[in-house]
Amino acid sequence: MAGLLAVLYGICAYAVFLFTILYAIGFVGNLVVPKSIDSGVAGPLVESLVVNVMLLGLFAVQHSVMARQGFKRWWTRIVPPSIERSTFVMLSSLVLLLLYWQWRPMPAPVWTAHNPLIAAALDATAWFGWGLLFASTFMLNHFELFGLSQVFARLFRRNGAPPQFRTPLLYRLIRHPLYLGFLLAFWATSSMTAGHLLFAVATTGYILIAIQLEERDLIDLFGDQYRRYRQQVSMLIPWPGRKPVDIGDAGTSVPERSPRR
Repeated sequence: MAGLLAVLYGICAYAVFLFTILYAIGFVGNLVVPKSIDSGVAGPLVESLVVNVMLLGLFAVQHSVMARQGFKRWWTRIVPPSIERSTFVMLSSLVLLLLYWQWRPMPAPVWTAHNPLIAAALDATAWFGWGLLFASTFMLNHFELFGLSQVFARLFRRNGAPPQFRTPLLYRLIRHPLYLGFLLAFWATSSMTAGHLLFAVATTGYILIAIQLEERDLIDLFGDQYRRYRQQVSMLIPWPGRKPVDIGDAGTSVPERSPRR
């Protein structure tokens, strides 16, 4: 019964995540969804700025703290390890839903692409970013990343495999294709407003900090193996002259976390 409840909880958390990430596409792109980054009546600028920064900060703190190994060791004394990842996914999704709901529009234009070709290229880049984001999760282990593998392992009484380091596909060219997908999706827009710019700048800063924290955890976990990988492979952009990771080094998995872990 406990295993079945864990599976139901994991499926529920995954469903909330899926809704949240799909809503994010509409939220950032001002598409379809009832409340987007630029929709609604603009209020006082200072009030909007303060509220939006607090919402972004809440997500950054929640996401960063719960992703750390030290917090996980403490947290799994309270919640079963099998649902730790699902709980992280659920809470991250709920914080993002709060952000969508309470976001204050700041519609002052920063740039607008009037040329149809440039506008189409920017929109295509944003869609490429979302596609890269989803593809990156499947290059690792999508269902483990979002907690489903763990709850099903609990149901069938299987022990989880120890963390392994591998560099599948794009991970041989850049260390964080998932984060690159977010950056492309957030920055590539044919109509940049002040609110959208605030969102893009804040999330970029958070991503750069999160990469440092995550890589520190990965070094603690994999030691010199990850240090060599970091020396060989660029963080976000595949610079010429960098040596791609040899397939012989790709023994195991780079456990990258999302924003929308």
